[in-house]
Amino acid sequence: MSARVYFASVARSTRISPRSVSSTMNAVRSLHMGTTSARVSGLVRARATIISSRRWATSTTPNSSAVNPAEVEAMQCLEEGTQKLEEGDVQAAKDLYKRSVEIKRTASSLFNLGVTHYHLKEYDDAIVAWKEAIALQPSSADAHTNLASAYIVSPVARPDLALHHLRVAASLSPEDAEIAFNLAAVLEACGFLEEALDQYKRSKEFGVERAEMHIRNVGAKILGKKMKALEQETKPEDKTEPSS
Repeated sequence: MSARVYFASVARSTRISPRSVSSTMNAVRSLHMGTTSARVSGLVRARATIISSRRWATSTTPNSSAVNPAEVEAMQCLEEGTQKLEEGDVQAAKDLYKRSVEIKRTASSLFNLGVTHYHLKEYDDAIVAWKEAIALQPSSADAHTNLASAYIVSPVARPDLALHHLRVAASLSPEDAEIAFNLAAVLEACGFLEEALDQYKRSKEFGVERAEMHIRNVGAKILGKKMKALEQETKPEDKTEPSS
């Protein structure tokens, strides 16, 4: 199950709503499993074919130890949860991740727990889990990306916070094509067309070929706005007859 959100364009709207944006999602960004790579079908579908990818969460961290029996159990729950997630049993995976978090709160266990909450449409819980994962590991671009997606599809959408976390993710992984595309889509939806155009161009440069279509669309929008502004400037003022 892919666990990293990859947005389709949400053009034609200057306001993000849970309904409009959820239909443009594919799946949340993948969990980290070290050098292991896995791809599982996403639960959230999009209008367009979306790239999904990569990394799953590892049960170990630089500071972890297998000496403590409690840590051993936490690691085991995390690994079993990931196996359940790969099998498509999201609820079982969530229960195992919750147990892992109860024993030892790590960025990996919280990240994966957030993924299961997201797929079960428990967006508020996903936000809580990913915020705590970021507190423990602020450099996780994937956690910032996923948190942004949860802010968009939650019942009370927060595109401002989504943009913040996508910008952080882009600063952490400046050559990540998916993040650049996600950021561009949300910027476009919020009406920041020039910045959206820049990010679409970056995503295309890093390998997202279909960004070309969005580059053309956003370029046309920018041109249309400029032409409309020019028409307003050159429009003759209405002259009224003086009253007698």
